[in-house]
Amino acid sequence: MEGLKVSKANLVVYIHPSKSKQVSKAVLRELSSLLFTFNETFDGVVLAYDVSSLDKCAKILPGVHPYFGVKLKVNLLLLSPKPDMLLEGKVVKLTQESIHVVVLGFSSAIIAEKDIREEFVFKTKRGQDVYASRSHKHHVIKVGTMIRFLVKSFDEEILHLYGSLAPDHTGSIYWLDKNLEVASHSDRSAKRKLEGEQDQDAVNGEPSTLGTVQKLKNKLATIAEYVTIVFRMSIGKANWHVFLGEGNFSLSISELKGFSKLLYT
Repeated sequence: MEGLKVSKANLVVYIHPSKSKQVSKAVLRELSSLLFTFNETFDGVVLAYDVSSLDKCAKILPGVHPYFGVKLKVNLLLLSPKPDMLLEGKVVKLTQESIHVVVLGFSSAIIAEKDIREEFVFKTKRGQDVYASRSHKHHVIKVGTMIRFLVKSFDEEILHLYGSLAPDHTGSIYWLDKNLEVASHSDRSAKRKLEGEQDQDAVNGEPSTLGTVQKLKNKLATIAEYVTIVFRMSIGKANWHVFLGEGNFSLSISELKGFSKLLYT
């Protein structure tokens, strides 16, 4: 699921002098007050924290009640939903006008009828309200279904999401994942069948130019896919070193663009 991130923070927690003998508990209590609230500093809802370092030296503040500041390093798990991100949640209510969802057990989301693609139709099936797909009879959304939806907006004050099921890659997670696997398996089977036919042509004394070109495209597609992944992990670098089973490839940005043109001709 998108929208989740880990943020490393250097914090100073101010402790009341009466808690000086229980500093660790006091620090954890202060950190717990951040949970499930939106924090502008971290630009997200704090879901969990992990104290990685606690300074043993504290700075005492002057005043009637001399609070003391404790420095610590914390890893924070944040939910920071942005428009067009994909989130996942459980359907808790269905009506003809909307679908109501709970995300991560605490944040509510609503998907209005206008944001549900026309493929889905509201109906009562076996005494239960559902949204059923006209195109795929097994693609059904009902109470209890885990769905993947697109974020339209996020109300930071009340932690409320407004979502959409307009894109084709949204809907029941179970159905989407299952059919992506089937489609991927079908594509691999069709590719193997095509390569087998082309190899047979070559054995019969008729070298297949199409087969050679297709194999080259398949190889370049694999390289391009791998480089795309590396690119996402290494933004800013001009070159990537790619290792595949048959050898090593060093690709520049211009070479990758050239490969992309060849792949789609």
